[in-house]
Amino acid sequence: MKLAYVSQRGHGQTGTCLAEAAEILAASGVALQGTVTVPDPCIDPTCDMLLRILPDGPVMRINQNLGPQSKGCRLDTSALEEVVMAVSARGTGAKLLIVNKFGKLEAMGRGFVPLIAEALSNGIPVITGVNAINLPELLSFAGDLAQELPADPQAIAAWALGNA
Repeated sequence: MKLAYVSQRGHGQTGTCLAEAAEILAASGVALQGTVTVPDPCIDPTCDMLLRILPDGPVMRINQNLGPQSKGCRLDTSALEEVVMAVSARGTGAKLLIVNKFGKLEAMGRGFVPLIAEALSNGIPVITGVNAINLPELLSFAGDLAQELPADPQAIAAWALGNA
């Protein structure tokens, strides 16, 4: 059982890195399952948060519009749960699970956690992004399975090719 994570400072950096690694892996013929972020040039905090379901879509929005004055979490938990169901439905034959972010819901044991646990129990390696706030919960969940990878799409792809 293998679980690797990438953690980068800077808004969207980890998501971009994982999306690039997914492109390399898809081009190498690795059967992918999971999500990657869709690049968004918008720097306004009210922009949509979009995920592409691997390997080939669709793109789904996971945020709710709370208005320009909102300071709270914009994540639409029901939309994220729909993404998890869509990813689960596309898992047949997958050799690698990529989860764009081990976020707030995953830190509470929800979101992608059941799918991550299922993949690991089936011997499918998992790569996820995580921020510093949720890293302790990821490490607690993963135990000694967690391995940090450099924020380099080529290095991530090499790890995946060696473990998938």
